[in-house]
Amino acid sequence: MWNYTENVVDHFLHPRNVGDIENADGIGEVGSLACGDMLRLSFKLGDNGRIADAKFKTFGCASAIASSSALTELIKDKSIEEALTITNQDIADYLGGLPGEKMHCSVLGREALEAAIADYRGEPKQERQLEGDVICHCFGITDTVILRAISENQLTTVEEITNYTKAGGGCGKCTDKINALINNTSSNEQVPTDTMTNLERIRQIETLINDRIRPALKQDHGDLELIDIDGFTVKVQLKGACATCPSSTHTMKQFIEKEMQKRISRNIIVQEVKS
Repeated sequence: MWNYTENVVDHFLHPRNVGDIENADGIGEVGSLACGDMLRLSFKLGDNGRIADAKFKTFGCASAIASSSALTELIKDKSIEEALTITNQDIADYLGGLPGEKMHCSVLGREALEAAIADYRGEPKQERQLEGDVICHCFGITDTVILRAISENQLTTVEEITNYTKAGGGCGKCTDKINALINNTSSNEQVPTDTMTNLERIRQIETLINDRIRPALKQDHGDLELIDIDGFTVKVQLKGACATCPSSTHTMKQFIEKEMQKRISRNIIVQEVKS
């Protein structure tokens, strides 16, 4: 029997926000009956551009129901860019933890959220199994999904990969391929970014801002300008809707700074320069 926390049991027995939202702004559907877990997430934005309501329907175990319920609570009153910073670990932490063998339920929730936001933004739908080469044919899990799980959760064994993605949990014929991905990831780890030259760090920060951060802010009519980079201190000025948003500090720390720390260096600090 699984060792569930009181929060998991509560969200399983009394799930929040079950159902579909009529005229939803974003809808995300992930999983399949063949895999044993399916999740449909829908959300509606309020007049302030933040998520006013979110609902879910799921076919799955207690952990899947609890994770979906927790996700809908986590994203309420958040902007789109703030919601995108939510990870599968955030969902598990909100519930007080999940059994290792059930972490894939929190990953399913994160994937549904990303799919719903992509739908809101009008991005073309992409079937999960088409993103990369299929490694686990029993559950249709690709190398892209496995590599992301390894990177985001520091996974080092096939058992952990199975817990987070289900890959390897069927016939087991893909075990060697999963091990190869783990070993390849380990052997190709980049030199810690804190050893970069200042010029290398500046170039990576500029690329991240232009390719990922600014496009995300522009989806909500915001923007930013890079003012200065002094070592690990990055100074930016928020523009457009972000400049007057009451949650600008949250956007600065939980989206912009978090993205830079995750992708460039954990030592980066982002400071806002007021106009």
